[in-house]
Amino acid sequence: MDKKNLTIGVLLLAAAFGVFFFGPKAPQTQSTPALTPATGAAAPGVPKPSVILSGTPVTPALSATATNDAGADDVVLENSFVRVRFTANGGAVRDVSFVARESGRIKYSAVDQADQPYVFNELHLDPMLAMTGYPGLDRSTRYTLVSSTKTQVVYRAVLNGRLEVTRTYSLSPNSGASTDPYIVQHVTSFRNLTGETVTLPKIEMSLGTAAPVNAVDTGQLLTTGYFDGKDATFTPRLNLQASGGLLGFGAHDARPTIEVKGNVTWGVVSNQFFVSLLTPVEPAAGITTRRVKLFADQPDSVPNAYGISAAAQFDVKPLAPNGAAQLTSDLYVGPKEYSRISNVEVFKQDQDKVMQYSRFFIFRWASQLLTTMMSWYHSILPEATWAWGFAIILTTLTLKLVFLWPTFAAARSMKRMQKIQPQMTVLREKYKDNPRKMQEGMMALYKEHKVNPLGGCIPMLLPLPFFMGFFSMLQSTSELRFAPFLWAHDLSAVDTVAHLGGFSVNILPILMGATMVFQMRMMPTPPTADNMQVKMMKFMPYVYMIFCYNLPSALALYSTANGLFTIAQQLVVNRMRDDGDPATHPHPVVGGKPVKNVTPKKKG
Repeated sequence: MDKKNLTIGVLLLAAAFGVFFFGPKAPQTQSTPALTPATGAAAPGVPKPSVILSGTPVTPALSATATNDAGADDVVLENSFVRVRFTANGGAVRDVSFVARESGRIKYSAVDQADQPYVFNELHLDPMLAMTGYPGLDRSTRYTLVSSTKTQVVYRAVLNGRLEVTRTYSLSPNSGASTDPYIVQHVTSFRNLTGETVTLPKIEMSLGTAAPVNAVDTGQLLTTGYFDGKDATFTPRLNLQASGGLLGFGAHDARPTIEVKGNVTWGVVSNQFFVSLLTPVEPAAGITTRRVKLFADQPDSVPNAYGISAAAQFDVKPLAPNGAAQLTSDLYVGPKEYSRISNVEVFKQDQDKVMQYSRFFIFRWASQLLTTMMSWYHSILPEATWAWGFAIILTTLTLKLVFLWPTFAAARSMKRMQKIQPQMTVLREKYKDNPRKMQEGMMALYKEHKVNPLGGCIPMLLPLPFFMGFFSMLQSTSELRFAPFLWAHDLSAVDTVAHLGGFSVNILPILMGATMVFQMRMMPTPPTADNMQVKMMKFMPYVYMIFCYNLPSALALYSTANGLFTIAQQLVVNRMRDDGDPATHPHPVVGGKPVKNVTPKKKG
């Protein structure tokens, strides 16, 4: 048994070291340049962008130089949250800048400590809502600007004198009961100009291109996805990269595209913190995912050289002579704010699934609860840059208070278990050859002293869903991006303060490990634990610290605060008196009679 436990411990340690050295690391955004600067040129130290379709030659239609759309008669619609720039090339949305302000600065900036908004779709394969793969109507077509106001823009193009296409875009106001300021309402109208029926090919509209959020983002959270009315399915960029598979099984070369047919209630393309979410009035017929090379002069081995693009496919019925048809949709381009995307007055078709919380219900529910709770605490705190850090601490404290009663019950049960340990030893010796009698005696002993054998384990498992929910939530909570707290510049990244010989010094994970070690020493040892189990329990804080060392500092802050509250709680538990335990017999009672240990003494 000892060898088995030792082997498990060694394997856990090896896995922790593997995660530490080779696993994904949270970004260190405080000093890294952005990949998508608002000026349209690469930030210092970042290669000049050149957007091409992965797996195809560089062509003028797909070149990054076309992303500037020079001379395309740009039109800008703006509210207090977004600046939407339209281009006549394709009559579509060129890009969207997030201009909302909080605490006197841009809420979603391109780089930390810069008054420069993040721009979604700045490096792109196509403008958003451009009709891709449709010569004469795609991004290479110059649409005519029909009209432009502060809230609406209208474009028009005529294909071969036979088909008139009118594209109307309206920007939502700053507030409204049934809309959101990040939503652009879109209508594309097709009108047959001839006296005969016109059949249209499948219309494919771009959802935009998602790029890594900074120069150290490896793109693991770049995804496209869709909802078919029942389930949400997501395609990560990793699925398009070359893979050796598992022991050779499932190996494949790099894929330029992945096409899915079926009912698409909404489609999405996203990076870690921002999404482009298209919700058509009539469901689309499929979605196409493309891997997009952002920097032509970077080798394929560079993880952030690639982005991901998506396009929704629509079937349009044949147009009768002089007939017309419309494609109507809402395009949300904005941050992954759960409190916003879960607003059922605006998003009525489970669009909150774009947060990509865990598939397990209990973990997903914990993520949703923690996000809601944390956002509420932030809303009542003074408006300051450190507010999100305190919101995390208050959320942690609330959880500790909720679990206070079961924790105290577990501590009382463990104390009583320790008190009856001598009597349990007597029973084991007396009935070591009679398991049934031993079990009866144990149950009678538990009943007499009001001991729940599982009482010490269940409360220890209660916080687990919330830790996993917090871990899942941190992967996409845009509010924590660039949110500072104490020495941490960004709660969504590691809190590295220095480097020693190439080794990053992250303070919060170290403090987390220290609180766990101290907490472990304060807790009483379970009576049934053997020596090897005790050693493993004392060793686990170090394994846990290594596992969390390169994860976002918000998770380490949550765990550290939880450890400090647990230490304070344990101090109270250790001073608790148990007046509820009934008077004890010197020997266990079975069948109404005390049982004495009659094991003969060993002869000297």
